Amino acid sequence: MLLAVDAGLRCGLAWFDGAGRLTRYRSTHFPRRRDLAGAAWRLLADASHLALEGGGGPADPWLKAAERRGIPALQIGAEAWRTALLLDREQRSGGQAKAAADPLARAVIAWSGLPRPTSLRHDAAEAILLGWWAVNGPLGWVADAPDLHRLAAR
Repeated sequence: MLLAVDAGLRCGLAWFDGAGRLTRYRSTHFPRRRDLAGAAWRLLADASHLALEGGGGPADPWLKAAERRGIPALQIGAEAWRTALLLDREQRSGGQAKAAADPLARAVIAWSGLPRPTSLRHDAAEAILLGWWAVNGPLGWVADAPDLHRLAAR
């Protein structure tokens, strides 16, 4: 099980199974860093891998919890998954990239067989795409991944 995290006090979380299917996702807010540290430990309980977007203070509790649990962590900047998944015109600014992430994340949700969300915060959408990138790229859990832009166009 991969836990993908768009790090911050307000963060997106997405869980993927060993077949590369999204199993659940959410956006959450931690009022303080101490709350984040405790939650990171609990949320990683069922994970075998961590994919983390971001650095600095908000990333540290995730990395410490993963290390204490013996879980490999893949820490990247947003540009890594954005370059792989978004078209050039969709990543000219952070705002454009966040807007482009929504339909692609919804395509992952549909491909995974989960119900359509009524609303989807950008941090959850980015966590979904980070996880999708990780299971299709570095982890190699999906052998024949569909093209997200084609799925999103349906």
